[in-house]
Amino acid sequence: MALEGSLLDFGLADILQLIYFQKKTGVLTLSGRVDRVSLFFSDGNIIAAESRKRTEENRLGRILLKKGLITEEDLGNALEEQKATGVKVGDIFMNRGLVGKEDIMATVTTQITETVVQLFSWKEGTYEFQAQPVPINKDVPITLDTQHLLMDGLRIIDEWSLIEGKITLDTIFRKAGGADMPLTPDEENVLRCVDGENDVSTIIDLSGLGDFEVSKILVSLLERGIIEAAEPSPLAIEPEVLPVAAKGRSLMDFLPLALFIFAVLIAIATPVFRKSGSSFGNFLMGDSFKRLEQVRAIEALRFRAEEYKYSTGSYPTDLREIGGSTDVWGRPYVYVAERDGVTIISAGPDGRLDTADDIY
Repeated sequence: MALEGSLLDFGLADILQLIYFQKKTGVLTLSGRVDRVSLFFSDGNIIAAESRKRTEENRLGRILLKKGLITEEDLGNALEEQKATGVKVGDIFMNRGLVGKEDIMATVTTQITETVVQLFSWKEGTYEFQAQPVPINKDVPITLDTQHLLMDGLRIIDEWSLIEGKITLDTIFRKAGGADMPLTPDEENVLRCVDGENDVSTIIDLSGLGDFEVSKILVSLLERGIIEAAEPSPLAIEPEVLPVAAKGRSLMDFLPLALFIFAVLIAIATPVFRKSGSSFGNFLMGDSFKRLEQVRAIEALRFRAEEYKYSTGSYPTDLREIGGSTDVWGRPYVYVAERDGVTIISAGPDGRLDTADDIY
């Protein structure tokens, strides 16, 4: 049965958490105004991504071409073979000895990450998850930890909020012939990747620079009139006819677990950010690794407590029943189990409760 609904009601972060915690295998399809994206999961982790607007096979070949790893003829031949045999373009390049496995894996991993990250900027759309077997490419095995990717996506979106409304990963730029002025080496590097066809995510791949750094450079070039944006056309989404064994379940069927996942997200973010006064990006870069480790540990304990209740009908009376008794600093948790939920608190680095560094 399918989990489906609107992104306005159930956001991408919630959906990814749900799939990750339940270790689901299947395909999550998200449809928006300009694209339809499918994410493929194995045991809760992402192993592949497909975009209706940006065919990954063609995009992989174009990036390898512009990196000088293959020729136009190599790309044309590989695409013809792909049409005839169904073999992935990356596998064809490797089988012909044109590109190494490491180059293919690095490029595909970056593409998947950028595809997921750009989904966090969607304000509306629909989603559907179908639990089903998913083939794994044994020649280029890629598995991205959904939890880490979720946190990276939120961090990047937090950084991107500084330039919100000026640029997205899907934006395509062309040279505008602005005023002649000196450019830094990094600006020249990025400008060489602007050709009226590459979107921002492709420019990031080609430049070898960080996503936020490339974005800031593009915004600077845009404001100086050196480049201009070409707006993408909305994608006409055609309905797909898929065999369905039973009617898809609505979000209401998953409400208890959805509320739990939402509580987990709040538990991760709210206490730490409110008391530290930092943004998500500053939290990842500035606070100690142990604090982050502790947040994840409490998150895991909450989930195991919910699993315990689903199995036995009540929450555990002692955290040792689900494998936890002390925090990362070796101090006992404060644990309270009530009918509607559990409270798990670490006193934090200072070891004193009811202080600013408590984690719960």
